[in-house]
Amino acid sequence: MKKDIKDLTMIMDLYEMTMANGILNSDMKDTITYFDMFFRKVPDNGGFAIMAGIEQLMEYFNNLHFDNEDIEYLRSLNLFCEEFIEYLSDFKFTCDVWAIPEGTPIFPGEPIVTVKGPAIQAFLVETMVLLTINHQSLIATKANRIATAAQGRAVMEFGARRAHSYDAAVYGARAAVIGGCVGTSCVKSAKDFGVAASGTMAHSWVQLFEDEYLAFKTYAERYPNTCLLLVDTYNVLKSGVPNAIKVFDEVLKPLGKRPIGVRIDSGDITYLTKKVRKMLDDAGYPDCKICVSNSLDEYLIRDMIMQGAKVDSFGVGERLITAAPESVFGGVYKLAAVEKDGVVTPRIKISENTAKITLPGVKIPWRLFDKETGKAIADVITLNDEKIDDTKPYEIFDPIHTWKRKTVENFVAKKLQVKLFENGKQIYESPSVKEISAYRESQVETLWEEVKRFEKPHTYYVDLSEGLWAQRNELLIKHGGGIK
Repeated sequence: MKKDIKDLTMIMDLYEMTMANGILNSDMKDTITYFDMFFRKVPDNGGFAIMAGIEQLMEYFNNLHFDNEDIEYLRSLNLFCEEFIEYLSDFKFTCDVWAIPEGTPIFPGEPIVTVKGPAIQAFLVETMVLLTINHQSLIATKANRIATAAQGRAVMEFGARRAHSYDAAVYGARAAVIGGCVGTSCVKSAKDFGVAASGTMAHSWVQLFEDEYLAFKTYAERYPNTCLLLVDTYNVLKSGVPNAIKVFDEVLKPLGKRPIGVRIDSGDITYLTKKVRKMLDDAGYPDCKICVSNSLDEYLIRDMIMQGAKVDSFGVGERLITAAPESVFGGVYKLAAVEKDGVVTPRIKISENTAKITLPGVKIPWRLFDKETGKAIADVITLNDEKIDDTKPYEIFDPIHTWKRKTVENFVAKKLQVKLFENGKQIYESPSVKEISAYRESQVETLWEEVKRFEKPHTYYVDLSEGLWAQRNELLIKHGGGIK
């Protein structure tokens, strides 16, 4: 499956270049750094997010280079020393990279991507790490909410024409399938990622013909095996469905074919689906599915089902592909530690806004699962030289309200990150999008229903080990004494 590989090297903020140039001739030139990507808030005030974008991040790292045109442009800015320009001319990515696999439920504060490598390189990749993971994780998270609201009914991603760019359409569709959609209307996404292409007809098809019946008849003759008719161009109940039934009788039935369904894209959809269902059943087409669309989101879908709408599948466009009303995922990329002459020193960023205080040091995120129920108990972030021994009881505690403690027994501890790159070489093979989607479904199933609520979900705990908590506290005292 051949995909277009774009040259994305120059997608970076200028300050990444100026920092790298400044480091080159300093005593920090050979310093190894550890950067973490994490996010602070779940979109839509939800209980969890869905990790996505790793495959495209790996493609970026594998093709990271500066061509002659890039070099000449950077030289023309008169910002960088010639030694730095030469360094970029011979640039070779040599970092180690870890990440939480795509499809995994993720939570605020935990490192979802970690980059270890020379400071210059780690600076230069910040923008692409963030925009790749932020975008797809945002869409995958929204898709999962919408698919959950559909309660087992199929959801198709219909948003390409409303996406913020063609790349957002292609990769947004990929993320939507990871999140729970069964297919996409975007042909390129379907082709590139091996997922189902789905779609029906447009209102313009119906308008093109002299009348609705002729439009439906022509379509059914061309596509007798996949006939799904859009019935709301004029009047759903007075003309759309009656004409569809007439075509089913006159075109499909003589061929021994059954219609796939009808689609409604406007009006009071809940009311209309009830009426349409009865009309189709009475005409002898109880197997004809009803698909609906029209600016849907998880709340509208949930309410329609609660009100008894007779819907078999949903086509969701703009509010999925743009993740409306959320506009960003909000992941950040922060320095966690530096290593010089084999000595690793933790680093912390302190702010009077406590949500912006970072976790220092080289860390490992873990997930603890109850052996009896299979449910996730909590996540714990430890220092990289700490191990959670799940053969013994383990005490977890709230890192803010430290008196809130719980001893966990009969559990399995699983490291969340996998290693993607070692010394700049890819060592992890990405699963297919379908495999990632299946994995996402199994992992979301490990979360308690209370965590999956749309409104005021239960807070899933991301705790710190004793060692990490003590290290952070020590650095807070050391560097934050003047903060009030």
